[in-house]
Amino acid sequence: MNSSLKQFHLHLVSDATGETINSVARACVAQFDQVQPIEHFWNLVRTTRQLEMVIEGIKDNPGLVMFTLVDEKLRRRLQETCRELQVPCIPVLDPLINALAAYLGLESQSQPGRQHMLDAEYFGRMDAMDFALAHDDGQSTWDLHEADVILMGVSRTSKTPTCIYLANRGIKAANVPFVPGCPLPPELSQVTRPLIVGLTKDPDRLIQIRRNRLKLLNQTDDTSYVDPEIVRQEVTEARRLYSKHGWAVIDVSRRSIEETAAEIMMLLARRQTGSPAARAVLEREKENP
Repeated sequence: MNSSLKQFHLHLVSDATGETINSVARACVAQFDQVQPIEHFWNLVRTTRQLEMVIEGIKDNPGLVMFTLVDEKLRRRLQETCRELQVPCIPVLDPLINALAAYLGLESQSQPGRQHMLDAEYFGRMDAMDFALAHDDGQSTWDLHEADVILMGVSRTSKTPTCIYLANRGIKAANVPFVPGCPLPPELSQVTRPLIVGLTKDPDRLIQIRRNRLKLLNQTDDTSYVDPEIVRQEVTEARRLYSKHGWAVIDVSRRSIEETAAEIMMLLARRQTGSPAARAVLEREKENP
């Protein structure tokens, strides 16, 4: 372990799944170099008994506390304890909720896990997730026309994780691998509704990722899969294919999955033929950059 890293205890307290506070905390910590939080997750905290367990944990390992509790009694108890322990206690959503309440002239509902209610949007995301899994790596091409977006790319260009990320935003995404010498599914040339995006990556980075993959599988790297000349030719052929069909191209060499997905959502919206879910997601992204 790097001795120069500054370690600290970080308690994340939520009355729901904890996804929101986990994302906020990690986004904040990422802005600091040479720090390593020792994270303590306290999710679904909705009763006094559950909160007392959290408090005991904070006493055992004092450190920064971030919370998204809406129950006023639990909030007061947590904040009072943190004052006594002289540790920071941050209600991460309060500034946003208060600003919204003031702007709208309304009161918030103070209901734990309200964003995870089983509404139409939730079931839309589940449907999109099922679609992505059923259409991974060129499977079930017979109904590709139902996709919002189809990703093309050579092996290890992050097609699958990007599709899963898009599905979590309610966007039906399928992916089809590009393999030199192998014909594309005939359905691909027949679809008109889906946006088709070709993913590409710098050959040198692609080779390194593939080598790491082979090591994980305990396989030798004496294969054309990582041969520099063959990989470069593979990437070039894929780019020619994208250009021939006029498909959008995204270079994922230095992009995270989230950045690639954001670019795809922008492309969907520009076409004005993406799914209602895709356009709704884009609007939310614009309002909450």
